[in-house]
Amino acid sequence: MTILRNILAFIVGAAAGGMVNMGIIIAGMAIQQPPGSGSTDANAVAASIHLYEPKHFITPFLAHALGTLVGALVAYLIAASYKTVFAYAVGVLTLIGGVAACFIIPAPTWYMVLDLVGAYIPMAWLAVMIGRQITPIAR
Repeated sequence: MTILRNILAFIVGAAAGGMVNMGIIIAGMAIQQPPGSGSTDANAVAASIHLYEPKHFITPFLAHALGTLVGALVAYLIAASYKTVFAYAVGVLTLIGGVAACFIIPAPTWYMVLDLVGAYIPMAWLAVMIGRQITPIAR
């Protein structure tokens, strides 16, 4: 049962993080987007990236950071054992997605560095810290 719960923790954590990520991206595009762009499709974003100003990178950074935080926290809370490992596994999965996005969407270098360094593993670490506060006995 422990193994199944741990597998479920990873799957549900990754799905929850993905839903938060896309929810923020979609909401952010509805609120603030450069003129001439208007899609969450990676190819459309790549084609209109030249229209983006620094303010337009706040939404994707928050989406990546908060999606990772929520996903890692959910994995931590659901996992029956190795809670920290599963939280970081979600962080690594989202980091892999971030690296892939760097190859698909030609964002400015400053943003890619900030995103890859600040939005994934640090958020998984923060999720572990929050998870330990929520469930201090079960580490």
